[in-house]
Amino acid sequence: MQVISSKDNELIKHIKKLKDKKYRDESNEYIIEGVKLIEEAVKENAKIKKIIICEDTTRTYEIPTDIMLEIAKYECVYVTDKIFASITQVTNPQGIMAIIEKSLNGESIDFNQDIIVVLDDVQDPGNLGTILRTVDSIGLNQIIVSKGTVDVFNAKVVRSTMGAIFRINIIEVDDLVRCIKEMRKHHFKLMVTSLQTDNSIYDIDFNKKIIVIGNESNGVSAEIQDIADEKAKIPMFGKTESLNASVAAGIVMYEYVRQKLSK
Repeated sequence: MQVISSKDNELIKHIKKLKDKKYRDESNEYIIEGVKLIEEAVKENAKIKKIIICEDTTRTYEIPTDIMLEIAKYECVYVTDKIFASITQVTNPQGIMAIIEKSLNGESIDFNQDIIVVLDDVQDPGNLGTILRTVDSIGLNQIIVSKGTVDVFNAKVVRSTMGAIFRINIIEVDDLVRCIKEMRKHHFKLMVTSLQTDNSIYDIDFNKKIIVIGNESNGVSAEIQDIADEKAKIPMFGKTESLNASVAAGIVMYEYVRQKLSK
């Protein structure tokens, strides 16, 4: 078994460069780390280019035998502890990572869904990852993101999705307003969360709705607010005036689930 021990190795240089968004875009690849994400990638038939394993991983991190058997079907590269420590992006690495080719699903929107979730310049990687995981949990297969939204293939976003990234068609659009107007032509109505209304999310019929989740600091942009068909707020009894973007998104999406279950 050959083990890479040099930081000057071309593969190691490539992995380090993939921490940068521009390089990820150029190479059309991104990194995943950890047993759970590797397992999900295998299960969902993600385009795994290479699997990188720390030489002491099987002893130190006790990767289950069945997963190791699946991993063995791919091109595996072993590295020393020191090299793995130089390329990992997590605090407590499990000694295994993979290079994944981005899925090119195009910009084709599925209009057969009951709701379409849209992100308007969400900036926090943890929020984006959690929203993707929530979208997956309610059975949706897509999400629309503005160009100003944090990169979906950011390492923290990928970890936060817990594998949902392999199941969701992520459609990035340059002009979000124009995209929303096109979606409305397919009999969808635009709903935004806003404090400037007396309507509650519990007053909204979540059928054929475009749901926009806004930026953490500024909320949904004024341009999108202006073309909204419906505005609603999440009722709050305490003194807090706003919620974390991913929490708010989860509350709204699970009101859709509640309505669906009640029908």
